[in-house]
Amino acid sequence: MGPIVAIVGRPNVGKSAFFNRMIKNRQAIVHSEIGVTRDRHYGKSFWNGVEFTLIDTGGYLEGSDDIFQKEIDKQVLLAINEADLILFMVDIIDGLTGSDQSICKLIRKSHKPVLLIANKADNSSQMENIIEFYSLGFEKIFPLSSINGNGTGELLDELINQIPKREYDEKNNLPKFAIVGGPNVGKSSFVNKILGEDRYIVTEKAGTTRDSLNTYYNSFGFDFILVDTAGIRKKSKVKENIEFYSVMRSIKSIERSDICILMIDAMKGFNSQDQNIFWLAHRNGKGIIILVNKWDLIEKKKIFNKILEEKIKEKISPFTDVPISFISVKNKQRLIKSLEIAVRVHKNRLNRISSRKLNDVILPIIEKNPPPSFKGKFIKIKFCKQLKAKSPKFSFFCNFPKYVKEPYRRFLENKLRENFDFFGVPIQIIFKEK
Repeated sequence: MGPIVAIVGRPNVGKSAFFNRMIKNRQAIVHSEIGVTRDRHYGKSFWNGVEFTLIDTGGYLEGSDDIFQKEIDKQVLLAINEADLILFMVDIIDGLTGSDQSICKLIRKSHKPVLLIANKADNSSQMENIIEFYSLGFEKIFPLSSINGNGTGELLDELINQIPKREYDEKNNLPKFAIVGGPNVGKSSFVNKILGEDRYIVTEKAGTTRDSLNTYYNSFGFDFILVDTAGIRKKSKVKENIEFYSVMRSIKSIERSDICILMIDAMKGFNSQDQNIFWLAHRNGKGIIILVNKWDLIEKKKIFNKILEEKIKEKISPFTDVPISFISVKNKQRLIKSLEIAVRVHKNRLNRISSRKLNDVILPIIEKNPPPSFKGKFIKIKFCKQLKAKSPKFSFFCNFPKYVKEPYRRFLENKLRENFDFFGVPIQIIFKEK
């Protein structure tokens, strides 16, 4: 499981600019107006051989009367709770504020590793302003500039050193299946039925599941670890932003997993929250299976089955090579079949194609259907191979890799899927110069 790092601080200290630099794109909106970062943004970053998930949070303002700000504050608290390490950012130009001190007290209650960042240190003349931040009680302060990148290397070196080391799991080589999805879709009931015991509290209220636990499962010829998505820790917090909360917790479960079993409610269909979780799993290269639960409540099942499956595939396009199974946890319908599908997807994720076999199959297809020319340049793909990676990743060598466009990338992916079994597994294709 990759570590999770949350960037926390009051509004307008430069969190989103730093986040964008770390993930090397403009995923978060950056603006001088307070409160622009409304939702949590998450992305992958990599340093010295260690990959981690970075969470960009909205600015925290304790005691604000603004309803919108209160929602941001709740999400910041959740991000702090789920993070393995916290980057506490302050503004070296504005200096120490009361809000900084309040946030510092909040962070210390989490008992998580914290690194203090003094942002906007764009030149040496501002360095003398750093002294007052030592009153927050940190032994070391990391001055940096989110705009030009100065100081980020030293910070990231320390970040990698401070990330808590994972305890060794003697069953670590077993595949991990994460049960993910929105609140009250039947995730815990599914685990209970599979395990044959009431391991988790199940109520009609959304968010009653406690901390997630890895559960060893061995039955019907299956041998793997079940990772249940944790729910809200206290019942008093059930009214919090459920959609954000589900995605936030799903990040952790997906990071832990090899396969994501995304469960949805047949009565509610495939909503935006389900889509967020689906694409999160896809971006992480996890195998995916979609379970449509509460099938026992649906009338005219055959007709509805086809309609709902088409709607789901429309929303997950172009990655539609995904198993969709209609189940009833209540009636124990197709539960073991779902596990069989998940095991198959796991095997597909480990599928490795020899370069000889790959080229024998794919190159004739490319010869018949070459990439379209671009600006008078004819693109010739000479060789392809599967790279060593946790999920299927292929490299195609050609003379003008930057001229190969997305439609042709999708064409190649479809041909790979037609000729090799990658059912339920995202495929990554890159083009390199020969």
